[in-house]
Amino acid sequence: MNHRINESIEQSIAAKQTILNDQEFLSHIEQAAEMIIASLRNGGKIHFCGNGGSAADAQHLAAELSGRFYYDRPPLNAEALHCNTSYLTAVGNDYGYEYIFARLLRGTAKRGDVLVGISTSGNSKNILKAYEVCKEMGIGIISLTGKTGGAMKEPSDLLLNVPSTDTPRIQESHIMIGHIICELVEAALFPKKN
Repeated sequence: MNHRINESIEQSIAAKQTILNDQEFLSHIEQAAEMIIASLRNGGKIHFCGNGGSAADAQHLAAELSGRFYYDRPPLNAEALHCNTSYLTAVGNDYGYEYIFARLLRGTAKRGDVLVGISTSGNSKNILKAYEVCKEMGIGIISLTGKTGGAMKEPSDLLLNVPSTDTPRIQESHIMIGHIICELVEAALFPKKN
């Protein structure tokens, strides 16, 4: 059992070390933060979506922005698209699960907003449908995926594809990347006074 524990920790560190050594990837993290900052400064909203564990990560990161991250400051306009279960079950039943995010974006998003789609495979049909709406409405797209980027790679304005094919290791890196972005956004929009 100890061997498996050590191996899991080592694999998590290795995925993050690969990101740390990739200057282009680090630049993409910075660009993601800048895209979110620009949207919020212009009155935009940051939408998050994902399925399963990625839905939990989407909700987690939205809460970091709309609540607080490191320090007390005004809330930011950020929300995970899956939090209304009555809406999800109605739209899933009446239109199909692949439309749950796209339909909500049509009703709540506007040009200049940003959607952060989170999927370890990069092939989530409901996120891809949401990306179609983003393209129509002028909403920026940031994707957090696994190694290949999957089908989400092409429509993304910014792709953060974790260099792994192991779902838990990808998700661990997604939350690290998300936390870094939240820290950068908070510091830029609410600089601490000395």
